[in-house]
Amino acid sequence: MGWVSCLGLVVVMVTATMAQEQEDMVDIYCGDMNCYEVLGVNRDSSKKEISKAYRKLAGKWHPDMFRTEEEKELGEKKFMQIATAYETLREDESRTEYDYMLEHPEEMWRNYYRYYRRRVGPKVDVRLVLAVTSPDQRRAVLFAWNYYNEAIKCLAAIPKYRIQATEIAKSDGLLKKDKKADRWKSKEEVREEEENVIRGIIADKMDIKGGYAKPHWTDVLWIQMIIFPLTTYRWTAFYLSWLWRFGIRREEYGREEQLYVIRKNLGVSQGQFDQMEEEEVEDMLELELWEKDKFKVWKAEKDAEMRIKMASSGRYKQYRRYMK
Repeated sequence: MGWVSCLGLVVVMVTATMAQEQEDMVDIYCGDMNCYEVLGVNRDSSKKEISKAYRKLAGKWHPDMFRTEEEKELGEKKFMQIATAYETLREDESRTEYDYMLEHPEEMWRNYYRYYRRRVGPKVDVRLVLAVTSPDQRRAVLFAWNYYNEAIKCLAAIPKYRIQATEIAKSDGLLKKDKKADRWKSKEEVREEEENVIRGIIADKMDIKGGYAKPHWTDVLWIQMIIFPLTTYRWTAFYLSWLWRFGIRREEYGREEQLYVIRKNLGVSQGQFDQMEEEEVEDMLELELWEKDKFKVWKAEKDAEMRIKMASSGRYKQYRRYMK
């Protein structure tokens, strides 16, 4: 009979625990009261009745209606509870979820999930975000192409690059004149064709970085969202390979790995790193700045040089006087 008594005790404890959890389910929304009870309405009340009850109670329990700190604190708590109840019951979707929780308290985890999804989850439909951002993305791509074309146009006007591009075009036979084909063309059209050839060669040979870089199809937001799983896979594979090669097997860094670690130590993006002068990058490699200790020493020296330079700068002194 002893095991029967123990089994009965366990059943009683489990039942009591489940009953307590079911009681606590109401607390995740409106604290120690049912949201309908907080507003003084029932489950059959209309939206208009709920709004009327909320306005009445909000005016009564607003913290500005009290004078002492204790009364203000009590009023603030009550006001927050009233606001939470109204936010829960004023919309059909949230009210339906709340009613479902009251009717199915045994589905504790599902109710918790719905509650936190509504509190923490995004308030805006993702489709609306995409619809709004798509025109912005198109404008951004258009501006990027305009900036890139302006950069090519400026480079084509620089004698150094223009002469080099012209020589390449002549060697490749791109500037050969066909009298028969050009017979019906004006001088402006012929000149424009030659200019397009030169700009095309500059665009192929020059690697423009920064804000005037050539736009890529992966820069579009919705394309990035589509290829996000592939991007995640590549980054995961990269870091796992890095951990295996250099964390476990202790391989020596190659040139690409050295440059990667230096860029990470500097805390700059790939585009910013690519804009650095080749001589500066080579100096960093010679100093072995991929090693943390050497990088710290180099960074301290650079910071000291910058402080000395700024201390002797008249503009910086003027700025410090302005800040004081």
